[in-house]
Amino acid sequence: MDHSVLELGDVALDSGETLLSARLAYRTYGELNAAADNVVVLPTFFTGTHRRNEGFFGPGRAIDPARHFVVSVNMFGNGLSTSPSCAAPAQRGRDFPRVSLIDNVRAQHRLLFEHIGVSRIALVAGWSMAGCQAYHWAAMYPDLVDAIVPVCASARTSVNNRVFLEGIKAALLVDPYFATGEGAPVAGLSAFGRVYAGWAYSPEFFRDGHYRALGFGSAEELLVDWERDHVDNWDAYDLLAKLWAWQHADIGGLHGGDLVAALRAIRARAIVIGCPQDKYFSVEDNAFEAEHIPRGELRLYSSPLGHCVAGPGNDPAFATFFDTAVRDALGP
Repeated sequence: MDHSVLELGDVALDSGETLLSARLAYRTYGELNAAADNVVVLPTFFTGTHRRNEGFFGPGRAIDPARHFVVSVNMFGNGLSTSPSCAAPAQRGRDFPRVSLIDNVRAQHRLLFEHIGVSRIALVAGWSMAGCQAYHWAAMYPDLVDAIVPVCASARTSVNNRVFLEGIKAALLVDPYFATGEGAPVAGLSAFGRVYAGWAYSPEFFRDGHYRALGFGSAEELLVDWERDHVDNWDAYDLLAKLWAWQHADIGGLHGGDLVAALRAIRARAIVIGCPQDKYFSVEDNAFEAEHIPRGELRLYSSPLGHCVAGPGNDPAFATFFDTAVRDALGP
C-alpha cells in the first residue's frame, strides 16, 4: 500500500447522518519542520487520488518536498478513503450517506492537527473539486491557513455547474443496473464518461484538433478513452457520492447562505486561477470571489484545453503558471 490510513471512527456529518467506521487515506512527502508550519495540503479532485496529485509538485517546483511537508488527502468517495465501494457493509452502494466538502475538510483538519500535529497550514491548493476544498479550508479555518491557490474551481457550485452534473448523473442512472441491481453498470459508466468528456474541453479543442497533442487520432478516440477510464477505474456509486458533494459545495452555508460574508471572512492570501474556456467553473464567478476575498487576486490562463488545462501533465506551460502563482501565494 502506497498510502497511510487514519481511522476516524463514526463521523457525524453535516447532513445529520453518520458515516460509520470512517477511514481517511493520505500520503505525506517531505519532513515537517520544527515549527510544524511548512505544510502544503493537496486535496484530491473528482477522479483523482494522491497518486495523480504528484503531478503538482516535485524537486525544483514551487511545491517541493525538500522544503515543504506535503499532505495529499484522498476525498471521501474516491475509493481509497471511505466510499460507497468500501464503506461499512450497512452503508455500501446506494446506502452511502451524504458526505459534503465540509465533512471532508473537517476530517482533513483532524488528520493534520490531531493526528500529525501541524501548527498551521502554509498553503492549500488544488484543481477542480480540490480547489473547492481549498476555498472551504480558508472559510472554515481562517486563522489556520496562510494561503490558497484554487484552480478551475469555485467557492459555491453555480446553477450551470449543477445542471451539467445532472446531465452526467442522468446518463449513468439510466443504466438498468440501478433498477435491478443485476450485473454491472457498464453502459451507464460508458455514457457518463462520454458525456463528461464533451464538457471537459473547449469547442476549439475539438474544432482545431487539439486532442492530437494528447495522443488521440480523433475526437472519437478521446471519447472511447474516457469511456474506458470510467468503466475500468471507477465505481458508479463512488462517482455519485462525489457528484453530490460537488453539487452541494457552498462556503456561503457557513454564514447562513451569505456567500459574500463567507468570502470576506477569508484571511488567507488567495490567488484564484481560472480558465476562460472552462465550461464547468466560470471566470466571472472567480472574479466575484477574488473581488470579495480581502487578499484575493484572479489570474487567468487561456487554453483550448478548458477545464482540463490543469490536469497533471496536460500543459507544461500551465504547470509553470501554477508554480508562479504558488510562489507568489507562499511569499518570501
